[in-house]
Amino acid sequence: MNVLVPLPFALPLLGAAFALVVRRWENWLRIVAPLVVAGVVATGAALVAAVARDGVIAVQLGGWAAPLGITLVADRLSTLLVTVSAVVLLAIMIHGVGEGVGGLGEHEPGVFYPAYLTLTAGVCLVFLSGDLFNLFVAFEVMLASSYVLMTLSPTRERVQAGMTYTAVSLTSSILFLTAIGLTYAAAGTVNLADLSVRTAGLPPGTRTALAMLFLVVFGIKSAIVPMHLWLPDSYPAALTKITAVFAALLTKAAVYSLIRVETLLFPRDGLSWPMLGLAALTMLVGTLGALTHDDVHRILSFTLVGHIGYMLFGLSLFSVAGLTGAILYLVHHIIVQATLFLVSDLMQGLTGEITLTRLRGLAAVSPFLSVVFFIPALSVSGVPPTSGFIAKLGLFQAGVGSGSVAAYAVTGVAVLTSLLTLMAMSRVWALAFWRTPAELPERRHDAAARGGVLIMRTVTAAMICVGLLVPAFAGPLTDWSHRAATELLNPAPYVQAVLEER
Repeated sequence: MNVLVPLPFALPLLGAAFALVVRRWENWLRIVAPLVVAGVVATGAALVAAVARDGVIAVQLGGWAAPLGITLVADRLSTLLVTVSAVVLLAIMIHGVGEGVGGLGEHEPGVFYPAYLTLTAGVCLVFLSGDLFNLFVAFEVMLASSYVLMTLSPTRERVQAGMTYTAVSLTSSILFLTAIGLTYAAAGTVNLADLSVRTAGLPPGTRTALAMLFLVVFGIKSAIVPMHLWLPDSYPAALTKITAVFAALLTKAAVYSLIRVETLLFPRDGLSWPMLGLAALTMLVGTLGALTHDDVHRILSFTLVGHIGYMLFGLSLFSVAGLTGAILYLVHHIIVQATLFLVSDLMQGLTGEITLTRLRGLAAVSPFLSVVFFIPALSVSGVPPTSGFIAKLGLFQAGVGSGSVAAYAVTGVAVLTSLLTLMAMSRVWALAFWRTPAELPERRHDAAARGGVLIMRTVTAAMICVGLLVPAFAGPLTDWSHRAATELLNPAPYVQAVLEER
Protein backbone atom coordinates (compact mmCIF):
# COMPACT_ATOMS: atom_id res chain seq x y z
CA MET A 1 0.00 0.00 0.00
CA ASN A 2 3.00 2.34 0.30
CA VAL A 3 2.83 3.06 -3.44
CA LEU A 4 -0.58 4.68 -2.92
CA VAL A 5 0.69 7.41 -0.60
CA PRO A 6 2.49 9.59 -3.21
CA LEU A 7 -0.24 9.17 -5.84
CA PRO A 8 -2.63 11.96 -4.67
CA PHE A 9 0.26 14.38 -5.27
CA ALA A 10 1.95 12.69 -8.23
CA LEU A 11 -1.16 12.01 -10.34
CA PRO A 12 -2.38 15.63 -10.65
CA LEU A 13 1.17 16.88 -11.15
CA LEU A 14 1.66 14.49 -14.07
CA GLY A 15 -1.81 15.41 -15.29
CA ALA A 16 -0.88 19.10 -15.22
CA ALA A 17 2.21 18.37 -17.33
CA PHE A 18 0.10 16.46 -19.85
CA ALA A 19 -2.50 19.25 -19.86
CA LEU A 20 0.22 21.72 -20.83
CA VAL A 21 1.20 19.50 -23.75
CA VAL A 22 -2.38 19.27 -25.09
CA ARG A 23 -3.45 22.75 -23.99
CA ARG A 24 -4.52 23.69 -27.54
CA TRP A 25 -7.09 20.86 -27.65
CA GLU A 26 -9.81 21.79 -25.16
CA ASN A 27 -11.79 18.60 -25.73
CA TRP A 28 -8.80 16.59 -24.49
CA LEU A 29 -8.51 18.83 -21.45
CA ARG A 30 -12.19 18.35 -20.62
CA ILE A 31 -11.72 14.59 -20.58
CA VAL A 32 -8.24 14.15 -19.11
CA ALA A 33 -8.40 16.67 -16.25
CA PRO A 34 -11.56 15.29 -14.57
CA LEU A 35 -10.25 11.73 -15.02
CA VAL A 36 -7.05 12.67 -13.20
CA VAL A 37 -8.95 14.19 -10.27
CA ALA A 38 -11.27 11.18 -10.24
CA GLY A 39 -8.12 9.08 -9.91
CA VAL A 40 -7.17 11.14 -6.86
CA VAL A 41 -10.62 10.46 -5.36
CA ALA A 42 -10.16 6.73 -5.91
CA THR A 43 -6.64 6.82 -4.46
CA GLY A 44 -7.87 8.73 -1.42
CA ALA A 45 -10.61 6.17 -0.82
CA ALA A 46 -8.07 3.36 -1.14
CA LEU A 47 -5.80 5.10 1.38
CA VAL A 48 -8.71 5.44 3.82
CA ALA A 49 -9.28 1.69 3.57
CA ALA A 50 -5.55 0.97 3.94
CA VAL A 51 -5.18 3.17 7.02
CA ALA A 52 -8.30 1.64 8.59
CA ARG A 53 -6.73 -1.78 8.13
CA ASP A 54 -3.00 -1.15 8.74
CA GLY A 55 -2.81 2.07 10.75
CA VAL A 56 -0.42 4.93 9.95
CA ILE A 57 1.49 4.47 6.66
CA ALA A 58 4.79 6.31 6.14
CA VAL A 59 6.79 6.44 2.92
CA GLN A 60 10.42 7.58 2.66
CA LEU A 61 10.91 8.86 -0.89
CA GLY A 62 14.22 8.10 -2.53
CA GLY A 63 15.04 5.42 0.00
CA TRP A 64 16.45 7.89 2.53
CA ALA A 65 15.42 6.95 6.05
CA ALA A 66 13.73 9.58 8.21
CA PRO A 67 14.54 12.16 9.36
CA LEU A 68 16.96 12.80 6.46
CA GLY A 69 14.70 12.15 3.49
CA ILE A 70 11.33 13.27 2.17
CA THR A 71 8.60 11.68 4.26
CA LEU A 72 4.96 11.31 3.30
CA VAL A 73 2.54 10.10 5.96
CA ALA A 74 -1.03 8.83 5.61
CA ASP A 75 -3.10 8.59 8.78
CA ARG A 76 -6.78 8.89 9.60
CA LEU A 77 -6.88 12.68 9.46
CA SER A 78 -4.82 13.17 6.30
CA THR A 79 -6.57 10.45 4.28
CA LEU A 80 -10.01 11.72 5.27
CA LEU A 81 -9.17 15.25 4.16
CA VAL A 82 -7.47 14.10 0.94
CA THR A 83 -10.60 12.16 -0.02
CA VAL A 84 -13.10 14.89 0.87
CA SER A 85 -10.97 17.56 -0.82
CA ALA A 86 -10.61 15.46 -3.97
CA VAL A 87 -14.37 14.98 -4.19
CA VAL A 88 -14.91 18.74 -3.96
CA LEU A 89 -12.09 19.44 -6.45
CA LEU A 90 -13.66 17.00 -8.92
CA ALA A 91 -17.10 18.60 -8.54
CA ILE A 92 -15.77 22.12 -9.12
CA MET A 93 -13.72 20.98 -12.12
CA ILE A 94 -16.78 19.37 -13.74
CA HIS A 95 -18.68 22.58 -12.99
CA GLY A 96 -15.92 24.43 -14.86
CA VAL A 97 -16.20 21.97 -17.74
CA GLY A 98 -19.91 22.78 -17.92
CA GLU A 99 -19.15 26.50 -18.12
CA GLY A 100 -16.69 25.88 -20.93
CA VAL A 101 -18.97 23.55 -22.88
CA GLY A 102 -21.83 26.03 -22.73
CA GLY A 103 -19.75 29.15 -23.27
CA LEU A 104 -21.37 30.49 -20.10
CA GLY A 105 -18.45 32.31 -18.53
CA GLU A 106 -14.93 33.58 -18.93
CA HIS A 107 -12.80 30.59 -19.80
CA GLU A 108 -9.09 30.04 -20.46
CA PRO A 109 -8.84 26.25 -20.76
CA GLY A 110 -5.14 26.15 -21.64
CA VAL A 111 -4.36 27.89 -18.36
CA PHE A 112 -7.21 26.79 -16.12
CA TYR A 113 -6.78 23.01 -16.33
CA PRO A 114 -2.98 22.81 -15.77
CA ALA A 115 -3.12 25.35 -12.94
CA TYR A 116 -6.11 23.61 -11.36
CA LEU A 117 -4.35 20.23 -11.42
CA THR A 118 -1.24 21.79 -9.91
CA LEU A 119 -3.40 23.27 -7.15
CA THR A 120 -4.86 19.81 -6.56
CA ALA A 121 -1.33 18.40 -6.19
CA GLY A 122 -0.41 21.12 -3.69
CA VAL A 123 -3.51 20.57 -1.57
CA CYS A 124 -2.90 16.82 -1.36
CA LEU A 125 0.78 17.30 -0.55
CA VAL A 126 -0.13 19.61 2.35
CA PHE A 127 -2.18 16.82 3.91
CA LEU A 128 0.45 14.13 3.33
CA SER A 129 3.68 16.01 4.15
CA GLY A 130 5.71 14.52 6.98
CA ASP A 131 8.18 17.35 7.54
CA LEU A 132 8.06 21.12 7.79
CA PHE A 133 10.08 21.93 4.69
CA ASN A 134 7.97 19.76 2.42
CA LEU A 135 4.91 21.33 4.01
CA PHE A 136 6.36 24.69 2.96
CA VAL A 137 6.96 23.35 -0.56
CA ALA A 138 3.37 22.07 -0.67
CA PHE A 139 2.02 25.52 0.20
CA GLU A 140 4.21 27.10 -2.45
CA VAL A 141 2.98 24.63 -5.09
CA MET A 142 -0.57 25.38 -4.03
CA LEU A 143 -0.08 29.13 -3.88
CA ALA A 144 1.86 29.40 -7.15
CA SER A 145 -1.06 27.84 -9.00
CA SER A 146 -3.54 29.93 -7.05
CA TYR A 147 -1.77 33.12 -8.21
CA VAL A 148 -2.51 32.05 -11.78
CA LEU A 149 -6.11 31.05 -11.07
CA MET A 150 -6.79 34.28 -9.17
CA THR A 151 -6.09 36.40 -12.25
CA LEU A 152 -7.73 34.29 -14.95
CA SER A 153 -9.56 36.57 -17.42
CA PRO A 154 -7.82 39.57 -15.83
CA THR A 155 -9.69 42.75 -15.01
CA ARG A 156 -8.49 45.75 -13.05
CA GLU A 157 -10.24 44.44 -9.92
CA ARG A 158 -8.78 40.95 -10.29
CA VAL A 159 -5.25 42.17 -10.85
CA GLN A 160 -5.49 44.41 -7.78
CA ALA A 161 -6.94 41.54 -5.71
CA GLY A 162 -4.23 39.24 -7.05
CA MET A 163 -1.55 41.71 -5.92
CA THR A 164 -3.05 41.81 -2.42
CA TYR A 165 -3.29 38.03 -2.31
CA THR A 166 0.28 37.63 -3.58
CA ALA A 167 1.76 40.15 -1.14
CA VAL A 168 0.05 38.55 1.87
CA SER A 169 0.92 35.02 0.73
CA LEU A 170 4.58 35.90 0.20
CA THR A 171 4.72 37.56 3.62
CA SER A 172 3.33 34.46 5.29
CA SER A 173 5.72 32.30 3.26
CA ILE A 174 8.71 34.32 4.42
CA LEU A 175 7.54 33.97 8.00
CA PHE A 176 6.99 30.25 7.45
CA LEU A 177 10.53 29.79 6.12
CA THR A 178 11.86 31.80 9.06
CA ALA A 179 9.94 29.57 11.48
CA ILE A 180 11.37 26.46 9.81
CA GLY A 181 14.92 27.84 10.05
CA LEU A 182 14.53 28.71 13.71
CA THR A 183 13.03 25.29 14.44
CA TYR A 184 15.94 23.56 12.72
CA ALA A 185 18.42 25.71 14.61
CA ALA A 186 16.76 24.81 17.92
CA ALA A 187 16.02 21.11 17.34
CA GLY A 188 18.33 20.01 14.52
CA THR A 189 15.55 18.53 12.36
CA VAL A 190 12.45 19.48 10.38
CA ASN A 191 10.85 16.03 10.32
CA LEU A 192 7.55 16.28 12.19
CA ALA A 193 7.82 12.88 13.89
CA ASP A 194 11.40 13.59 14.96
CA LEU A 195 10.43 17.07 16.13
CA SER A 196 7.66 15.64 18.31
CA VAL A 197 10.42 13.92 20.28
CA ARG A 198 13.02 16.70 20.25
CA THR A 199 10.86 19.74 20.99
CA ALA A 200 9.94 18.24 24.35
CA GLY A 201 13.50 18.95 25.48
CA LEU A 202 13.61 22.57 24.35
CA PRO A 203 13.49 25.41 26.90
CA PRO A 204 9.91 26.55 27.60
CA GLY A 205 10.59 30.03 26.25
CA THR A 206 11.88 28.66 22.95
CA ARG A 207 8.88 26.36 22.60
CA THR A 208 6.48 29.22 23.29
CA ALA A 209 8.18 31.53 20.79
CA LEU A 210 8.14 28.90 18.05
CA ALA A 211 4.52 27.99 18.77
CA MET A 212 3.45 31.63 18.52
CA LEU A 213 5.38 32.08 15.26
CA PHE A 214 3.67 29.09 13.68
CA LEU A 215 0.33 30.39 14.95
CA VAL A 216 0.98 33.68 13.13
CA VAL A 217 2.08 31.89 9.95
CA PHE A 218 -0.95 29.65 9.71
CA GLY A 219 -3.18 32.37 11.15
CA ILE A 220 -2.41 34.51 8.10
CA LYS A 221 -2.94 31.63 5.69
CA SER A 222 -6.22 30.56 7.31
CA ALA A 223 -7.50 34.15 7.80
CA ILE A 224 -7.78 34.10 11.59
CA VAL A 225 -8.82 37.52 12.92
CA PRO A 226 -7.03 39.98 13.01
CA MET A 227 -4.95 38.45 10.17
CA HIS A 228 -7.98 38.08 7.89
CA LEU A 229 -8.36 41.38 6.08
CA TRP A 230 -6.82 40.11 2.85
CA LEU A 231 -9.42 37.38 2.27
CA PRO A 232 -12.69 39.34 1.74
CA ASP A 233 -10.79 41.74 -0.54
CA SER A 234 -9.27 39.03 -2.76
CA TYR A 235 -11.47 35.92 -2.96
CA PRO A 236 -14.64 37.65 -4.31
CA ALA A 237 -12.70 39.18 -7.20
CA ALA A 238 -11.77 35.83 -8.78
CA LEU A 239 -13.97 33.81 -11.09
CA THR A 240 -16.65 32.19 -8.95
CA LYS A 241 -15.51 28.63 -9.64
CA ILE A 242 -12.01 29.65 -8.50
CA THR A 243 -13.40 31.34 -5.39
CA ALA A 244 -15.24 28.09 -4.61
CA VAL A 245 -11.93 26.18 -4.62
CA PHE A 246 -10.12 28.80 -2.57
CA ALA A 247 -12.89 29.11 0.03
CA ALA A 248 -13.30 25.36 0.37
CA LEU A 249 -9.66 24.30 0.57
CA LEU A 250 -6.91 26.92 0.90
CA THR A 251 -7.85 28.10 4.36
CA LYS A 252 -8.64 24.53 5.47
CA ALA A 253 -5.17 23.39 4.40
CA ALA A 254 -3.75 26.03 6.74
CA VAL A 255 -6.07 24.96 9.59
CA TYR A 256 -5.00 21.36 9.07
CA SER A 257 -1.33 22.41 9.20
CA LEU A 258 -1.91 24.33 12.41
CA ILE A 259 -3.60 21.31 13.97
CA ARG A 260 -0.76 19.03 12.89
CA VAL A 261 2.03 21.32 14.09
CA GLU A 262 0.40 22.22 17.40
CA THR A 263 -0.43 18.64 18.37
CA LEU A 264 2.90 17.13 17.28
CA LEU A 265 5.38 19.86 18.18
CA PHE A 266 3.70 21.80 20.99
CA PRO A 267 1.29 19.47 22.81
CA ARG A 268 -0.28 20.69 26.04
CA ASP A 269 -2.53 19.32 28.75
CA GLY A 270 -4.93 22.25 29.01
CA LEU A 271 -6.50 25.07 27.06
CA SER A 272 -4.54 27.36 24.75
CA TRP A 273 -5.59 30.81 25.93
CA PRO A 274 -4.29 32.72 22.88
CA MET A 275 -6.10 30.38 20.47
CA LEU A 276 -9.25 30.45 22.57
CA GLY A 277 -9.36 34.24 22.42
CA LEU A 278 -8.58 34.32 18.70
CA ALA A 279 -11.31 31.75 18.06
CA ALA A 280 -13.96 33.91 19.75
CA LEU A 281 -12.74 37.05 17.96
CA THR A 282 -12.69 35.29 14.59
CA MET A 283 -16.21 33.94 14.98
CA LEU A 284 -17.65 37.33 15.94
CA VAL A 285 -15.78 39.60 13.52
CA GLY A 286 -16.26 37.33 10.50
CA THR A 287 -19.97 36.78 11.04
CA LEU A 288 -20.69 40.41 11.84
CA GLY A 289 -18.87 41.33 8.63
CA ALA A 290 -21.22 39.05 6.70
CA LEU A 291 -24.20 41.03 8.04
CA THR A 292 -22.88 44.36 6.73
CA HIS A 293 -22.38 43.60 3.03
CA ASP A 294 -24.65 43.32 0.00
CA ASP A 295 -22.36 41.40 -2.35
CA VAL A 296 -23.17 37.69 -1.98
CA HIS A 297 -19.55 36.69 -2.55
CA ARG A 298 -18.33 39.04 0.17
CA ILE A 299 -21.05 37.77 2.51
CA LEU A 300 -19.88 34.20 1.94
CA SER A 301 -16.23 35.24 2.31
CA PHE A 302 -16.87 36.87 5.69
CA THR A 303 -18.90 33.83 6.73
CA LEU A 304 -15.87 31.72 5.82
CA VAL A 305 -13.67 33.85 8.08
CA GLY A 306 -16.11 33.57 10.96
CA HIS A 307 -16.35 29.81 10.72
CA ILE A 308 -12.59 29.33 10.75
CA GLY A 309 -13.05 30.31 14.40
CA TYR A 310 -15.03 27.13 15.08
CA MET A 311 -12.13 24.95 13.96
CA LEU A 312 -9.69 27.01 15.99
CA PHE A 313 -11.99 26.66 19.00
CA GLY A 314 -11.85 22.87 18.74
CA LEU A 315 -8.05 22.93 18.55
CA SER A 316 -7.71 25.39 21.43
CA LEU A 317 -9.40 22.92 23.80
CA PHE A 318 -6.62 20.35 23.21
CA SER A 319 -8.97 17.49 24.03
CA VAL A 320 -10.15 14.48 22.06
CA ALA A 321 -13.68 15.88 22.02
CA GLY A 322 -12.50 19.30 20.84
CA LEU A 323 -10.34 17.91 18.04
CA THR A 324 -13.11 15.53 17.01
CA GLY A 325 -15.41 18.52 16.61
CA ALA A 326 -12.74 20.44 14.69
CA ILE A 327 -12.22 17.54 12.26
CA LEU A 328 -15.98 17.17 11.71
CA TYR A 329 -16.18 20.90 11.11
CA LEU A 330 -13.35 20.76 8.57
CA VAL A 331 -15.19 18.08 6.58
CA HIS A 332 -18.53 19.89 6.82
CA HIS A 333 -17.15 23.30 5.87
CA ILE A 334 -15.09 22.09 2.90
CA ILE A 335 -18.28 20.71 1.37
CA VAL A 336 -20.80 23.39 2.28
CA GLN A 337 -18.61 26.39 1.45
CA ALA A 338 -17.86 25.03 -2.03
CA THR A 339 -21.56 24.33 -2.56
CA LEU A 340 -22.62 27.86 -1.61
CA PHE A 341 -20.20 29.41 -4.08
CA LEU A 342 -21.33 27.06 -6.85
CA VAL A 343 -24.91 28.15 -6.12
CA SER A 344 -23.87 31.80 -6.26
CA ASP A 345 -22.29 31.10 -9.68
CA LEU A 346 -25.63 29.76 -10.91
CA MET A 347 -27.38 32.82 -9.46
CA GLN A 348 -24.97 35.13 -11.26
CA GLY A 349 -25.30 33.16 -14.49
CA LEU A 350 -29.10 33.42 -14.39
CA THR A 351 -29.41 37.09 -13.45
CA GLY A 352 -26.06 38.67 -14.28
CA GLU A 353 -26.04 40.11 -10.75
CA ILE A 354 -24.58 39.11 -7.40
CA THR A 355 -25.58 42.01 -5.14
CA LEU A 356 -28.63 41.82 -2.88
CA THR A 357 -29.88 45.24 -3.98
CA ARG A 358 -30.32 43.93 -7.54
CA LEU A 359 -31.23 40.29 -6.92
CA ARG A 360 -34.91 39.57 -6.26
CA GLY A 361 -37.59 36.98 -6.82
CA LEU A 362 -35.33 34.03 -7.56
CA ALA A 363 -37.70 31.65 -5.76
CA ALA A 364 -40.37 32.33 -8.39
CA VAL A 365 -37.94 32.39 -11.30
CA SER A 366 -35.95 29.26 -10.39
CA PRO A 367 -37.29 26.86 -7.75
CA PHE A 368 -34.17 24.73 -8.31
CA LEU A 369 -31.90 27.58 -7.18
CA SER A 370 -34.12 28.08 -4.14
CA VAL A 371 -33.60 24.49 -3.02
CA VAL A 372 -29.87 24.31 -3.69
CA PHE A 373 -29.27 27.55 -1.79
CA PHE A 374 -31.65 26.80 1.07
CA ILE A 375 -30.08 23.47 2.11
CA PRO A 376 -26.40 24.56 2.41
CA ALA A 377 -27.51 27.88 3.93
CA LEU A 378 -29.24 25.94 6.71
CA SER A 379 -26.17 23.73 7.05
CA VAL A 380 -23.68 26.57 7.42
CA SER A 381 -26.05 28.08 10.01
CA GLY A 382 -26.05 24.84 12.01
CA VAL A 383 -29.77 24.09 11.75
CA PRO A 384 -30.69 20.46 12.63
CA PRO A 385 -30.29 17.89 11.16
CA THR A 386 -27.68 19.21 8.71
CA SER A 387 -23.93 18.54 8.73
CA GLY A 388 -23.34 21.96 10.28
CA PHE A 389 -25.50 20.99 13.25
CA ILE A 390 -23.59 17.71 13.73
CA ALA A 391 -20.22 19.49 13.67
CA LYS A 392 -21.30 22.36 15.91
CA LEU A 393 -22.94 20.05 18.39
CA GLY A 394 -19.66 18.20 18.78
CA LEU A 395 -17.82 21.46 19.43
CA PHE A 396 -20.45 22.70 21.88
CA GLN A 397 -20.28 19.45 23.83
CA ALA A 398 -16.48 19.66 23.89
CA GLY A 399 -16.60 23.24 25.17
CA VAL A 400 -19.11 22.48 27.91
CA GLY A 401 -17.28 19.28 28.82
CA SER A 402 -13.95 21.06 29.26
CA GLY A 403 -14.97 22.38 32.68
CA SER A 404 -13.42 25.79 31.98
CA VAL A 405 -15.32 29.04 32.44
CA ALA A 406 -13.44 30.52 29.47
CA ALA A 407 -14.49 27.59 27.29
CA TYR A 408 -18.09 28.07 28.43
CA ALA A 409 -17.86 31.71 27.35
CA VAL A 410 -16.46 30.84 23.91
CA THR A 411 -19.12 28.16 23.51
CA GLY A 412 -21.67 30.92 24.12
CA VAL A 413 -19.96 33.02 21.43
CA ALA A 414 -20.16 30.04 19.07
CA VAL A 415 -23.91 29.70 19.70
CA LEU A 416 -24.36 33.43 19.12
CA THR A 417 -22.32 33.21 15.91
CA SER A 418 -24.58 30.41 14.67
CA LEU A 419 -27.59 32.66 15.18
CA LEU A 420 -25.84 35.55 13.42
CA THR A 421 -24.95 33.25 10.51
CA LEU A 422 -28.61 32.26 10.29
CA MET A 423 -29.48 35.97 10.19
CA ALA A 424 -26.98 36.55 7.37
CA MET A 425 -28.31 33.62 5.33
CA SER A 426 -31.92 34.68 6.04
CA ARG A 427 -31.08 38.16 4.77
CA VAL A 428 -29.75 36.70 1.50
CA TRP A 429 -32.87 34.55 1.22
CA ALA A 430 -35.28 37.38 1.92
CA LEU A 431 -33.67 39.85 -0.48
CA ALA A 432 -32.55 37.57 -3.29
CA PHE A 433 -35.27 34.93 -3.36
CA TRP A 434 -38.35 36.78 -2.15
CA ARG A 435 -39.77 40.11 -3.36
CA THR A 436 -41.17 40.74 -6.82
CA PRO A 437 -39.05 39.08 -9.51
CA ALA A 438 -36.82 41.41 -11.48
CA GLU A 439 -36.74 41.40 -15.27
CA LEU A 440 -33.97 39.02 -16.27
CA PRO A 441 -31.46 39.77 -19.02
CA GLU A 442 -31.85 37.96 -22.30
CA ARG A 443 -30.11 34.61 -22.12
CA ARG A 444 -28.73 32.20 -24.67
CA HIS A 445 -30.94 29.26 -25.50
CA ASP A 446 -28.73 27.22 -27.84
CA ALA A 447 -28.07 23.55 -27.17
CA ALA A 448 -24.51 24.13 -25.93
CA ALA A 449 -25.63 26.63 -23.30
CA ARG A 450 -28.45 24.37 -22.15
CA GLY A 451 -26.01 21.46 -21.89
CA GLY A 452 -23.56 23.57 -19.88
CA VAL A 453 -26.26 24.71 -17.47
CA LEU A 454 -27.42 21.11 -17.04
CA ILE A 455 -23.88 20.00 -16.13
CA MET A 456 -23.48 22.86 -13.63
CA ARG A 457 -26.86 22.19 -12.02
CA THR A 458 -26.16 18.48 -11.80
CA VAL A 459 -22.83 19.11 -10.08
CA THR A 460 -24.44 21.50 -7.61
CA ALA A 461 -27.21 19.01 -6.83
CA ALA A 462 -24.56 16.30 -6.38
CA MET A 463 -22.71 18.51 -3.89
CA ILE A 464 -25.95 18.95 -1.95
CA CYS A 465 -26.20 15.16 -1.79
CA VAL A 466 -22.59 14.87 -0.60
CA GLY A 467 -23.37 17.38 2.14
CA LEU A 468 -26.42 15.34 3.17
CA LEU A 469 -24.25 12.22 3.45
CA VAL A 470 -22.43 13.77 6.43
CA PRO A 471 -25.45 13.69 8.80
CA ALA A 472 -26.65 10.44 7.20
CA PHE A 473 -23.36 8.77 8.17
CA ALA A 474 -22.72 10.88 11.26
CA GLY A 475 -22.00 7.81 13.41
CA PRO A 476 -19.16 6.29 11.33
CA LEU A 477 -17.76 9.73 10.48
CA THR A 478 -17.74 10.79 14.14
CA ASP A 479 -16.09 7.52 15.11
CA TRP A 480 -13.40 8.04 12.45
CA SER A 481 -12.86 11.63 13.58
CA HIS A 482 -12.68 10.53 17.22
CA ARG A 483 -9.97 8.01 16.38
CA ALA A 484 -8.11 10.63 14.33
CA ALA A 485 -8.28 13.05 17.26
CA THR A 486 -7.01 10.35 19.63
CA GLU A 487 -4.04 9.75 17.31
CA LEU A 488 -3.31 13.49 17.23
CA LEU A 489 -3.09 13.68 21.02
CA ASN A 490 -1.25 10.36 21.28
CA PRO A 491 1.19 10.52 18.34
CA ALA A 492 3.21 7.43 19.27
CA PRO A 493 1.90 5.37 16.28
CA TYR A 494 2.66 8.29 13.93
CA VAL A 495 6.19 8.69 15.29
CA GLN A 496 6.83 4.95 15.23
CA ALA A 497 5.64 4.58 11.64
CA VAL A 498 7.94 7.37 10.45
CA LEU A 499 11.07 6.60 12.51
CA GLU A 500 10.91 2.82 12.68
CA GLU A 501 13.69 2.40 10.10
CA ARG A 502 16.07 4.78 11.82
